[in-house]
Amino acid sequence: MTTWTIEVTPVHHPDARAILREYLTDIAGRYWGRPATESEIDEALAEQQSDDLVAPTGAFLIARLPDGTMTGCAGTRVVRPGLNELTRVYVRPAHRGRGGGAKLVAAAEDAARTLGAEVMRLDTRTDLVEARALYARTGYAEVERFNDDKYAEHWFAKNLH
Repeated sequence: MTTWTIEVTPVHHPDARAILREYLTDIAGRYWGRPATESEIDEALAEQQSDDLVAPTGAFLIARLPDGTMTGCAGTRVVRPGLNELTRVYVRPAHRGRGGGAKLVAAAEDAARTLGAEVMRLDTRTDLVEARALYARTGYAEVERFNDDKYAEHWFAKNLH
């Protein structure tokens, strides 16, 4: 496996904005079953805000290869004291299947612990099969619905202590 570095990055940094756009392009295209349009991605960026993925309300992480190439991202946000949400987990297609997703999840869990989290939860869609497999591999268990997100079809949680 290639060595990746994972660092907290300000969510408004151009690299963060670029990888978030890639993430939304990927999941929107999968949702619609066709390439997403620029206007659909702009709408998704406005609808699914990431501004709170900064301390003290969250963190945004970017994974990179030693040469600086971005390989993926993940975020965590404080839901309430002791509870964080895992969000924006994405690995670029060319870098999938190398263990990077698990490293991103672990780094997001560490960031959540730093923010005081004892439990991490997340939601995802049925069509994101690889994501659901990743969460199961990294110790997340399916739980009862905890939100009314129109895109959520599966809910997971994990104790972080």
